[in-house]
Amino acid sequence: MAGDTAGANDAQTSDGSLSHSLSEVGEFAVIDRLLSGRVQPASVVVGPGDDAAVIAAADGRTAVSTDMLVERRHFRLDWARPHQIGRKAIAQNAADIEAMGGRPSAFVVSFAAPSETPTDAAVELSDGMWDEARRCGGGIAGGDLVRAPLWVISVTVLGDLGGRGPVLRGGARAGDVVAVAGDLGRSAAGYALWANDIEEFPELRERHLVPCPPYGQGAAAADAGATAMTDVSDGLIADLAHIAAASGVEIDVATDLLAADHAAVTQAAATVDADAWGFVLGGGEDHALVATFPGDIPEGWRMIGRVRACDGPARVLVDGARWAGSAGWQSFD
Repeated sequence: MAGDTAGANDAQTSDGSLSHSLSEVGEFAVIDRLLSGRVQPASVVVGPGDDAAVIAAADGRTAVSTDMLVERRHFRLDWARPHQIGRKAIAQNAADIEAMGGRPSAFVVSFAAPSETPTDAAVELSDGMWDEARRCGGGIAGGDLVRAPLWVISVTVLGDLGGRGPVLRGGARAGDVVAVAGDLGRSAAGYALWANDIEEFPELRERHLVPCPPYGQGAAAADAGATAMTDVSDGLIADLAHIAAASGVEIDVATDLLAADHAAVTQAAATVDADAWGFVLGGGEDHALVATFPGDIPEGWRMIGRVRACDGPARVLVDGARWAGSAGWQSFD
């Protein structure tokens, strides 16, 4: 590999990948391996290798979001391969830019891990990140590598609004349609399967490890006049509650319009003795997009409810009543 400064006698696994630890290989040699052969998109004018990256911002504005994943809190190395963890780290950040009506252009990634971490695990993590970055149209422009007692992955994403105004949470108005792009409940169902050591339903198990944001639909929603939007990271009810509070409205979700999501997780829910509606309405980490529209919704979106005026506090209802189940993820529970 270009820039490889490791010794010629490095031990290799059966598939030819390096098995030496990060401390044995050394920081700069590891970085060389993480960067070797990477091709940046046009949005990354200057990538890794200098004191700072340079990102094109043709719009004149840049949308920015950041998120952190901590081992045993947000992922488990006994469940997920590093490639899957890398994809998840990028996907959940890209979804935030999509939720503003933009497109991801570049990511800055910091990775902390124990010094005995195999180098090939770090390379596989990087491969997963680049794989997902290509899916959403961005590149990895830089980052940092440090020692820590467990894996910590911090990602900052930069996004291009493409001349559009950002779609905020506070614009929903009475009479708007509530719509979703992407799937709901799959990640929560997958988590329950993993937690109960159930090897059935591999697609759901995979969807917990690697979310599938509907790339491109954020910009499509903005072009269609979306009045408010967010991604479903904590749970549909919890995330709609942010829109309701910011907009000062009542949102009523209709379960008959979520029948396909319910059907997709019903058997898994029965297997783990759980409520399938809990997965759909309260489960997070699907990173679908949910938005409100004053008129027709764009292709790739489906209606799930309505926005109404409210006399009292903003709230989210399900079939006209308060939802009694879990509303979604809480970071400090």
